[in-house]
Amino acid sequence: MTNANARTTITTVTLNAAIDKTYYMPAFVKGKVSRAAKVVSTAGGKGLNVARVLKQLGHAEVAATGFAGGYNGQFIVNGVKEAGIRSEFVAIPGESRLCMNFIDEGDGSSTEVLEPGPVIGEDQLERFKRELQRLSAESALVVFSGSLPGGTAPALYAELIALSRAAGADVFLDTSGESLVRGVTALPSFIKPNEDEIVSLLPDSHDGDLREGIRKLMAQGIPIVAATLGAEGAVAGAGGRIYRVRIPKIEPVNTVGSGDSFVAGYAYGHVRGWPIEECLRYAAAAGSANALSETTGDVDPREHARLLREIAVEEWL
Repeated sequence: MTNANARTTITTVTLNAAIDKTYYMPAFVKGKVSRAAKVVSTAGGKGLNVARVLKQLGHAEVAATGFAGGYNGQFIVNGVKEAGIRSEFVAIPGESRLCMNFIDEGDGSSTEVLEPGPVIGEDQLERFKRELQRLSAESALVVFSGSLPGGTAPALYAELIALSRAAGADVFLDTSGESLVRGVTALPSFIKPNEDEIVSLLPDSHDGDLREGIRKLMAQGIPIVAATLGAEGAVAGAGGRIYRVRIPKIEPVNTVGSGDSFVAGYAYGHVRGWPIEECLRYAAAAGSANALSETTGDVDPREHARLLREIAVEEWL
């Protein structure tokens, strides 16, 4: 087996990949015919956003896997390759989904419509597991992101995390709902729940204190717990300590994908062995830079470098 210390590849897993379509509209009025002023389409899904941002930040070896079907699936695979990411998607029958984001340029509001995606059969899932085992054996880190596709069990992420770890890879998990609740039982190295999800992970906790919730999750064996808070930055726990991350005020263009960009930034520092504070600064700058782009999961390295100088990370005692 490859020496884990010599591995440099980061593999992202997007089981329910999509074409992300962002519609910029002068006004979005329910029940009326609306015309888009501009449409931006990208190969999407949370894991692919992570992969693309990792490449933009300068990480050389990035692989992406998951399921891809039909014409939409071919668009996704082509988009991955054009971004310089190694495509390791498993082909399936059916059509990969569309995820649509309607941005009202009048008030800046965003309305998302997410298709469910294709149902995955047992044979296709077994093929994917073999592919994941191979990729994990050559990866420093495997990042699992997004929703589970139809036909799979809520405990699937927990199973896949165990598979990747057995092959010698470190593991991050960024999902929600029951798949998050089940996934954390496999003790990934990093999770990024929001405030409400921390409550769902700790149903016996009634104090509503974000810091206390993060401490309890770390005590359960999860080394890094980060909660992004939009314009308020982030709160994270690592090494038994709690950190407050403050970001500069910006005028966001499209915030979809900012959480994924945060994960990419953290992963970039994590595989390089950076201190926690530096990983968090890099992550927060990536999340903020994404919000300045019209494209989902897109970070301009120049904006990232500028924002890095304005991010404050301090221990929250």
